[in-house]
Amino acid sequence: MPYDYLLNTFVTLFVTIDPVGLAPIFMAVTAGMTPAKRRMTALRAVIIAAVILWLFSYFGEGLLASLGITLGAFRIAGGLLLFWIGFEMVFEQRSARKSETADKTASDPVDHDLAAFPLAVPLMAGPGSITAVILLSGEVPTGNWILQLVLVGIIGAILILCLLIFLMAGVIEKILGTTGRIIMSRLLGVLLAALAVQFVVDGVRELLAA
Repeated sequence: MPYDYLLNTFVTLFVTIDPVGLAPIFMAVTAGMTPAKRRMTALRAVIIAAVILWLFSYFGEGLLASLGITLGAFRIAGGLLLFWIGFEMVFEQRSARKSETADKTASDPVDHDLAAFPLAVPLMAGPGSITAVILLSGEVPTGNWILQLVLVGIIGAILILCLLIFLMAGVIEKILGTTGRIIMSRLLGVLLAALAVQFVVDGVRELLAA
């Protein structure tokens, strides 16, 4: 088992999905719901996000091939996108953008399925996490089902962590506080930016080799 792939996959997906950062947004979006309805909303959101990310982990690379996009080019583009997400986290811009999306949905008089939007898409299964899943899937050698299952398992594990955090959102927010949340967001942002640069470097090497 290549533990570097396991660690890289976990860190990349944990940072891009950002379970801890979603806790206050989940509380804001589901404000006024009964505890039972809030639990059901959290469960449905996690299931929807899992299905989307699992589909992209399996079919994402084939979709790129059908569009004539090489994995090297996608690594560069995806790395730049992930770098921007890391940049937003370091300078505390990402939470504000996610909160704005949640506020727009909450203030809209139309009855939305909050589990599907904005919780599942784009907050959990958004451009950043979908890009990360396709990039990580592209690093799995053809026919290596063990690593493919590792990727699927880590996606599931992080989304289960999201579910647990949603169910304990109030407690976690009190423990971390505003300062703790900001510090964690910035540290994870630096990690994601470094991983994004590595994706770009790998993509450039692949294009040059081709």
